[in-house]
Amino acid sequence: AGICLGGSDIFASVKENSPTGEFISNISIRGYPGANTVKLCLTGDNANWFYLEGRTIRLNTSLSRVLDREQVQGSVLIAELTCYEDDVMQSQYRILVEIVNENDNRPNFLPETIQPFTISELTPVNSVVFTVKAVDADGDMISYIIDQSSLQPDAWFFRIDLPNSGNIVLNKPLDYETRTHLELIICAQVESNSEEKFNTTALLTVNIEDGDDQYPHFLPCTPVSPGVPVCMSPTYTTNITQKHQDVILEFSPGPIRAEDGDRGIDTSLIYSILSDDQSRFVINDRTGELRLTRGVDDRRLTPNFTLNIMVCQVDDRLKYSVASVLVRVLYENTFPPVFNRTTFKGFIIQSSSPASIVSTYGNQVLQVQVSDRDFSDGLNPNIHYSLHPLSGLYQVTQRGVLIARTDQLHAFDRHILQVVARDEESGEEVSASVDIEVLQRGQAPRGAFTEQQMFGDVDSRLAGGIAVMILLMFLSAFLFLLLRTMKRRRLQRDPEEHTAVALEKHPN
Repeated sequence: AGICLGGSDIFASVKENSPTGEFISNISIRGYPGANTVKLCLTGDNANWFYLEGRTIRLNTSLSRVLDREQVQGSVLIAELTCYEDDVMQSQYRILVEIVNENDNRPNFLPETIQPFTISELTPVNSVVFTVKAVDADGDMISYIIDQSSLQPDAWFFRIDLPNSGNIVLNKPLDYETRTHLELIICAQVESNSEEKFNTTALLTVNIEDGDDQYPHFLPCTPVSPGVPVCMSPTYTTNITQKHQDVILEFSPGPIRAEDGDRGIDTSLIYSILSDDQSRFVINDRTGELRLTRGVDDRRLTPNFTLNIMVCQVDDRLKYSVASVLVRVLYENTFPPVFNRTTFKGFIIQSSSPASIVSTYGNQVLQVQVSDRDFSDGLNPNIHYSLHPLSGLYQVTQRGVLIARTDQLHAFDRHILQVVARDEESGEEVSASVDIEVLQRGQAPRGAFTEQQMFGDVDSRLAGGIAVMILLMFLSAFLFLLLRTMKRRRLQRDPEEHTAVALEKHPN
């Protein structure tokens, strides 16, 4: 009866994930199992985690059955050791084995804390905007870190003040107009003394909600500088004539339209005219459509009108912008400008002077001008002259005079230019060619005594015929005078001949 005596309850510990056969404890009974009819048995809920090897208790695991503290019910394995002699139970001892935890699990974020979320762009800096939370099956402390590498520029908008809190704090002001959403990576890391530090990461999406912090602006928007969401108001322009009245005006750029600077809110806007001394215009306060109500009586008295148009938010009149409107009163355009010929001819003498004026073969200044029948004197003050294409040797003034860079010209050259006359009000264009001959110093123009000098604007064929007729007239007059002179001389010699005959002498 004393063989099963001498034992005691067993209290031990074993690390989770320990291999099979790991030593648990020795049994201190007097007898030896298998001899003298002594038998030991393990019973209880967790008895299958152990096996006996003589008077030693060892851990019973396998590849498919690993001791995992997080998977076992509780953190202690409980069993009973019963000692039998001749199949009669003599003693029973408790076995309590604590499973020692190891850092063998990664922390996991709670899904509800890493969902996309929205914050207002007006959120104050240093405010806690959201909180993340991760759990570790091993029960270890978790610290949180924001990935602020160069690949995550959005991370600098946030910071974590207390590493174990999971509270994310706004570090920089938000601006919906430049960024509508941000992304950052949060890392949760287990704090333990083990060599391996288990961690996990989560990508968070932060949607920025537009706040009412921008003023309305007129379109098109021209930023004051690249990357700055502040617009310079355009100047809207249009042209009318004295006959226009009670019409809706079309502008360039146009139409007159504005939008709320807070695109995500798009508050309703209202338009108004700030300055209209003559009460000649009305504006649709909802669409910005501008109407001319009365015509202009005299363009010379009112050549243009300048208005200031204001747009403001319906719900906040202090948020507004102002744009200028220029309405120009033009002459009625019935006839296009025209040149009096398609080709002008002139010459220039090569010299060392930097500039000279091109002349006609009649030794007059060559002036290439258009006439416009819309004006009583034929001169349209809105005509702009230019060369097309631009020339490095010639320029044309706004009075149609051609100026040449004579120090860069070469004698005996010939240049064909195209002069374009554009009506800056109507946009009409007309062109003519200019044929310029470059003469050597001291060289007379080849056409100086030709029909082009004498009949500058007359067709060359007609001028040639007239020149021939005048030449014949000169020849006829010359012959007439010659015959008349010869006749007079003959009459003067006749008395001398009669006297000589009387004296019997020859007059010679």
